[in-house]
Amino acid sequence: MNGLPTFYREAGPPDAPTLLLLHGFPSSSRMYQPLLTRLADAYRLVAPDFIGFGHSAAPDPTSFAYTFDHLAEVIDGFTDALSLKRYSLYLQDYGGPVGFRLALAHPERVEAIIVQNAVAHEDSLGPLWNTRRAFWADRNAHEAALRENFLSLAATRQRVVGSNPRPWAVDPDYWADQFAFLSRPGQADIQVELFYDYRTNVASYPVWQAWLGRVRPPLLVAWGRYDPSFLVAEAEAYRRDMPSAEVHVLDAGHFASWDKPDEIAALVRNFLDRARRSPAADR
Repeated sequence: MNGLPTFYREAGPPDAPTLLLLHGFPSSSRMYQPLLTRLADAYRLVAPDFIGFGHSAAPDPTSFAYTFDHLAEVIDGFTDALSLKRYSLYLQDYGGPVGFRLALAHPERVEAIIVQNAVAHEDSLGPLWNTRRAFWADRNAHEAALRENFLSLAATRQRVVGSNPRPWAVDPDYWADQFAFLSRPGQADIQVELFYDYRTNVASYPVWQAWLGRVRPPLLVAWGRYDPSFLVAEAEAYRRDMPSAEVHVLDAGHFASWDKPDEIAALVRNFLDRARRSPAADR
């Protein structure tokens, strides 16, 4: 999109209801492979890599503005290129700010929303965010600390394992693959640039909350309780905006689609089947 190659994975019949899956940091569409193999019988699943991630183009920050507004603009163009006129959104981590921007821009396209460890409430950002807030307040003074807090091998492992009481059961390939991605030439600079813009997401939380309360799309929250970055209280915080939200807290981490693919696939299938039969699906 915008002249930049955008990689995506797709599964399922082209005429089936569409589920647009937006990935998080520091992942890619690959995080959704377990769901693509479990839901493709009934849904068209489309999972793009954001610019700067996975197999999509990763231009230098001097030639591409790494902001969430810009990523959302590219994904908006991507949906137009694939003629995705109606879809449900699956949002994880960075997929949240990109997806909420899409939803606010095109509410008529959104059939339902699935949130999996994507934040829309500031009080759910845990202690790890102290260094990150300091970086937003004074980038020059805190960038070195941010890189260690955010991009190191230890941070990458912690993001995957979190507070899981059985850390030995977590596949180390998860964080090894992600750290290999972060170690590619130029990646650290790209990710620091994009994360500096994350402060705009925090400022937008009240807008997203108000949109949920006003538009009231069918909402499923499937939350990994072992997430070290986003507090488990966030799962219930969505009920403040939408009391009708369906909320499930799972024995999983930040990347719950890898940890509990069968459980999440069953929740998604049941939820989307019901959402499509509800009156809201015709709005």
